[in-house]
Amino acid sequence: MSSDQVIGIDLGGTAIKLARFNRAGDVLAERQIPTPQPPVPGSVTMALCEAIEQLDPDRLAAFVGVGLPGPMDANARVARICINLSGWEEVPLADWLEPRLQRQVTLANDGNCAVVGEAWLGAARGFDDVVLITLGTGVGGGVLLGGALFTGHNGAAAEPGLIGLQPDGPSCNSGNKGSFEQFASIAALRRLCDVDPKELSDRADAGDLEAQSIWQQYGTNLGVGIASLVYMFTPQRVLLGGGLAAASVHFLPAVRHEVLTRVQAVSREGLSIEPCALGNGAGRLGAARLALQRLSG
Repeated sequence: MSSDQVIGIDLGGTAIKLARFNRAGDVLAERQIPTPQPPVPGSVTMALCEAIEQLDPDRLAAFVGVGLPGPMDANARVARICINLSGWEEVPLADWLEPRLQRQVTLANDGNCAVVGEAWLGAARGFDDVVLITLGTGVGGGVLLGGALFTGHNGAAAEPGLIGLQPDGPSCNSGNKGSFEQFASIAALRRLCDVDPKELSDRADAGDLEAQSIWQQYGTNLGVGIASLVYMFTPQRVLLGGGLAAASVHFLPAVRHEVLTRVQAVSREGLSIEPCALGNGAGRLGAARLALQRLSG
């Protein structure tokens, strides 16, 4: 087993993305499996163990980093809560995985993983102040301030999807009605048009005006939430990741217009809003990076 290789995992509501990396961040092997449904902790733990053994049958990687959709404890070993994964409250996932895998494990918020990955090898390189938003089953995020990961008190900070946008809006699993997530997640898009996002994107690519209009409305809603985040953090760059970001060509103009309209010039000076350079690979890369930083000494 080598300390020169590491496994990074991005655990989402519908898919688990894994890869084995070297210390330069090169992908040596990769795998994607469906997230067990319902995604209860025991089922997910067993699926992770099986997938890791298939990814690394020769046990070349000594460290494992796991990104999850929610906050961890201060020691990065317990998933405090994952509101879009059923039964995930105070789950000691690192303690469950380590004896089964015989490898060291560390946990992190998936949005934090994504921004760390983009800062290492992606679209956040060279920027000290970055807000990244992940658009998928839920809406997560990560924040770099002064080049450092901002995690706040007890590591629970930077949950942009849970800020409030509309007092009497749709209910959120967090308990916050009208949260940003309820206007920017896959479910939110499907409330605008109950079509699979990939199909909706394909229709827009083909010139379907209705599909293009739906994406524009989605981008407008997304831009309202991003405007609030820009006022809070005044970042140099806002990055959009997660599955829905693959269709960003259809909604980014509306996002940028909304931010331009809503945010005073002094708060958006030098700001750029872009898709993640690493696509859906940012989370697993960042999880690997954090594992190397925390575990390899």
